[in-house]
Parts: sequence; C-alpha cells; structure tokens
Amino acid sequence: MKVLHTADIHLREYEDERWKALQKLIEIGKAEKVELFVISGDLFDRGIDAETLRPKIREIFSNTGFKIVLIPGNHDDESYKSGMYFGEDTIILNDLNEPFEYKDVRIWGLPFEPLEGEKVVEKLRSIANNLTSDRKNILLYHGELLDAFFSRRDFGEEGEERYMPVKLSYFKDLNLDYILAGHFHSRFDMWKLENGGYFVYPGSPVSITKRETGRRKVNIFEIGQPPREHPLDTFHFEEVVIELDPFMGENPVEIVKERLKASHPEASIILTVRGYINSEEIEMSESELVEQIKEVIKDKPVEEYLEFRDMYTILEDDLFKSFMSKLAETPFTEEKKKELLDLTIQAMMEARL
Repeated sequence: MKVLHTADIHLREYEDERWKALQKLIEIGKAEKVELFVISGDLFDRGIDAETLRPKIREIFSNTGFKIVLIPGNHDDESYKSGMYFGEDTIILNDLNEPFEYKDVRIWGLPFEPLEGEKVVEKLRSIANNLTSDRKNILLYHGELLDAFFSRRDFGEEGEERYMPVKLSYFKDLNLDYILAGHFHSRFDMWKLENGGYFVYPGSPVSITKRETGRRKVNIFEIGQPPREHPLDTFHFEEVVIELDPFMGENPVEIVKERLKASHPEASIILTVRGYINSEEIEMSESELVEQIKEVIKDKPVEEYLEFRDMYTILEDDLFKSFMSKLAETPFTEEKKKELLDLTIQAMMEARL
C-alpha cells in the first residue's frame, strides 16, 4: 500500500499558487497509484478560507481513486465542524480515540490543541492499549518536535509560541510504525524511532513565506518501507547568491544570466549579487552594471539585492599589489587566501572613505 503525506498547504484562494500545488499533489497521488493521501494539518490558512473553498475542495477530493485523511492544524482547527462535507473520499480525524481503519492499516489522528507536553503524553497513553500489532499503526500529528534543532523561522509565521510540543521519547513505548507530522515548513526531515518506526515532517509543498526556500517535497512511501522524499514542481522561493570576483575576468552580467537560467521554472528568485568588480576591466561602472542586471531580470520573478562594490582604485594601489604578490607565495588554502583578500579589500576601502 502506498501513502502520500503532506501538510501546511495553507489554502487561501481558488487557483492561486497554493491551490495549484494541491492540484499537483492530487495528480501525483493518481500517477503514483497511492491508496492514502494524508494531510497532517493546516490544509487551510484560516477558518474563513475553509468555508469559502469547501465547494471546490469537494470537487477535487472526490473520485480520486484514493482516500484522503486529514487532521486539523493550528490554523484550521475550527474548520471541520461535525457534519461538514469535504468530498466523498475524505476522512476527517477529529478524535484521537476514533481511528480510521483501512485494509491492514489503522490511522490515528492527534489534531492540534493548545496543549503542553504532559497533556500530550496523557492523550498518547490513552490509546496505548489499542495500538495492537495486528495492523500497521500510523499517527497523524500537527505540532513541534522538541528534539529537533529548529529555528522559530522554520514554522512559518507562528511567532515564538510553541504548538503542542512533543519529544521522540513520548512515542518510545507505543506501537506506532509511522508518525506523519505537520507544522514544520522548511524542509523534509525524518527521525527513526526506538521501536523501529519513523517520525516525518514533509515540509510545506509550496512556499508559504520567503523562509521556505528551495524546491518543495512530499513524503511518498509504501507501508513497511522507510519514508521517501519526492521533489515537487510547485511554486517556491529560491535563493541565488553570486559572489563577484574581480580577478576571474568574467562578465558579471553573463554570470547573472547563467545562474538565473539554471533556476527552477516555478521558482521566485531572491537574488543577491555581492563581492567586488573592477570597472576598468569590465568596462562598466557600478551604475551601468546595476542597469544591465535590472534589464536581465525585468521580466522575471526576481527580488534583487545588489551589494557589490567597485575596487578598481584599490587594484591599482602599489601597497595592494605588494600584498597580492606576498599572498600568492603563502602556503594557505585557496579558501584562506580568499578570506584574507576580502578582509584586506574591506580594510583598504574603509581607509579610503
């Protein structure tokens, strides 16, 4: 049996980038012939979004060929009131003590609540005796894993508040084969449980903020096998950092073109160009280079930060030439030489201010 696992889509509008990402996930589920599509919280960004989009959700969550199982997250915990219909293939797990059983799999849902660690432990203990080995047990969870070294930025725009935090030790004596989690946006991440099971964050399948950079992923796996990251062709932010080196003799504009050409077609680029140029060598001033870079990116989804500086006068300085000659004779690594060169350039530029 194959399972597709995602979380944190944060739907807001029909046919925007997030909606298109959900549609792609449905298409992937069909292509991969999954039997279960699991959403571990925050399908919607707000309760009002669930109310507005529910008619459209019913359409794409029906006749899929697989079951769609989801739990509420901290953003949409009020979106699944009793009796609301989200499509014929959709199962909402609002109660930890009422699992969904499908073939030889039992799926438990731990929906988001504003609980501290001890209360979460109590809830998990309440189902311990029902986690029998006659079936594979999967827990859907939405919250924060304290064992992981995350920045607060990795959870989207949640601020400093903690959301139903857990530790891997909470699951130590539970017969859980998979804990399919949500709430951590940044990337796909996985931990092995002491009992041989897995705890998995798939990361958001579409960039929700500029903090979620890089190609997005979902978790696709076969029951009994390890979780597996599957790359997506969905909207995401991509950081492109270019360090200009005045000694390489390359055209900075061509460097920018090549780096942008290599970016993913669904990416919105956060471009940073820094380092130094030799205006005499490239035959253009700082202003002219800025104009040419802006011309290259004008029709592309690019947010630019142009931080490079011209160092022509320093290159022609006799003291600097003497330094370069001596630096070349040192046994330092290229990385160390570059570090010393950068420090020297900065010091000389500041001395000229």
